[in-house]
Amino acid sequence: TVYTLWVYPDLLPAFSTWPPVLQKLAGGADLMLPGVVVPSSGFPQVERGTLCAVTLSGNRAPVAVAVATMSTAEMLAAGMKGKGFAVLHTYMDHLWEYGDKSYPPTLAPLVTDSAEKESAEDEEETEGKEPVISFSTDPLQHVDFGDLSLKERDGCAILMGKEELRENRAAETAEDANTEVQQEAEDSRTPQEQMDALFNQCFFHALKCKVKKSDLPLLTSTFLRSHMFSCCPAGQQLDIKKSSYKKFSKFLQCMQHQKILQVKELNKGVESIVEVDWKHPDVKAFAVPEGFSSASAAQDSKSEDRGQVYHAPEIIPLYGVSTKMIPLFQESGHRKGSILSSSEVRTIIINYVKTNELVDETNKNLVKVNAILCDCLLDKSEQDEISYLKWDDLLSRCLERLQPLHQVTFFGQEPIVRKGNIEPIDITIAQRSSNKKVTIIKNLELYGLDPQCVANILQQKVQASATITPVPGTKDRVQVQIQGNQIHHLAKMLLEEYQLPRKYIQGLEKAPKLGRKK
Repeated sequence: TVYTLWVYPDLLPAFSTWPPVLQKLAGGADLMLPGVVVPSSGFPQVERGTLCAVTLSGNRAPVAVAVATMSTAEMLAAGMKGKGFAVLHTYMDHLWEYGDKSYPPTLAPLVTDSAEKESAEDEEETEGKEPVISFSTDPLQHVDFGDLSLKERDGCAILMGKEELRENRAAETAEDANTEVQQEAEDSRTPQEQMDALFNQCFFHALKCKVKKSDLPLLTSTFLRSHMFSCCPAGQQLDIKKSSYKKFSKFLQCMQHQKILQVKELNKGVESIVEVDWKHPDVKAFAVPEGFSSASAAQDSKSEDRGQVYHAPEIIPLYGVSTKMIPLFQESGHRKGSILSSSEVRTIIINYVKTNELVDETNKNLVKVNAILCDCLLDKSEQDEISYLKWDDLLSRCLERLQPLHQVTFFGQEPIVRKGNIEPIDITIAQRSSNKKVTIIKNLELYGLDPQCVANILQQKVQASATITPVPGTKDRVQVQIQGNQIHHLAKMLLEEYQLPRKYIQGLEKAPKLGRKK
């Protein structure tokens, strides 16, 4: 089991994979060779049918037990393609649940081969007994289960005989060796592994110093932009595309799988962090890097919302083929529900007109209306009156009769396709008692904006009370309400600071008119 391997991590020959693969293995998948990390020192030599341990990159603690489906030589000969290991047992499966349900420990990778050779040569010069040292490690790597207890005891006895000499030698060169090993470990990591480590560091740093229970639920985009970015060390930059996760949502899924936090989709296509386990061993064990203090972290968390750059989502209008429009699009191979962009619709219509020779010979700007165009694009009252359409009219009628859709791509997340046109940010002015006015802002979440963050910024800018209230008649939707007519400040923030297109903001015309001084 993985519990045994955490105590004896070198009991089985180990092969490493990327952290996101663990979720697939826990779901019952076997380990494919493209997902195996190739170490600089090479793979351990195994034969087909050998029992092996599976670890995650950067941690020697095994997370799965598997049987090799081919030898090491066969893996390399196959170009690292195909199934490499049949998985028998993983961390978080039913067998793991029979134990104490503990988490994998963090075991640092072994030193590189060159470091091992140098240390072996040094010990040979001082001791002259290198065969004894090699004998104490090799049998543990190729141990047979039938003789487990015997060989383990022999190895431990030999190691005990050399313990004092090793400790004396280690004490003399502790500082130099530690710094060298750290530098070698950092240099040996691939850029992808370094980015994974940076994301983990900023993630735990943000949870420990930036996020409070009162901040939840917290938009995942806000967590990345306003909290994790501020925890990034000077001279480094977080880039999810350069990590093994590729998408921030997958990184959070991995953290959720480890039961560190819980992510839910409170609004369609917009994920939020709803729960954090601050008592999780990994969170408690994280040490804040030098250069960051709890006091400065608290100050940063207050000012970070204003300091961080907001990434406006990319919004693309799309169109779905409706039942009525199928005859017009089936020639191009599209069916009901096919999703197309406006340029694709334009190309399909132009090709249809040219293929069926519908362009008027005397006036190239006109298109003859055949039976299919008549049924798809004309109303019943128009069918007897219209026999030609201009190109612009033809295309606009076609887009109007297709099902409206839109695609939203948030920073660091995969694109989301939703039905209908995207709702604009709605700004209204309401009258309250004593002739007081309040500004109400809705639909901020649809654009990746945290309503609480917007309320805090507005409150500081205009020095007026701002609150978050539920949107009447909806579930899990909130609106920002701030005293006075604050549309001028809102317009400046949304258009200039957040760079949102004006067409996605509704109600800016209700700004108070500035009167002339007499």
